[in-house]
Amino acid sequence: QVQLVESGGGLVQAGGSLTVSCAASGTIFSNNQMGWTRQAPGKQRELVATITSGGITYVSDSVQGRFTIARDNAKNTLYLRMNSLKPEDTAVYYCHLQQPRGTYYGQGTQVTVSS
Repeated sequence: QVQLVESGGGLVQAGGSLTVSCAASGTIFSNNQMGWTRQAPGKQRELVATITSGGITYVSDSVQGRFTIARDNAKNTLYLRMNSLKPEDTAVYYCHLQQPRGTYYGQGTQVTVSS
């Protein structure tokens, strides 16, 4: 079993920056992929970024150049650094971990960007 706890969300003005974190605990395999998805009110959940345990990253076109994903394998912690935030980035941000035997999701952290 794996537990994921996100933190760091909040209210920020457009153009500002924010870093959200995700702490993973439980039975975590060394070969895994972690990432962030987000869901805005009335919209489908959207994949934002992923990173493998080996450090290979993917960032969606909608946030490319503004968001950076990183992880600390020793601490089992995932990060998403968000710069130049826009009101359309407002959403609940969810952490996930994909490994043999399953994919796990956190409860989410709210990010609100005011114009």
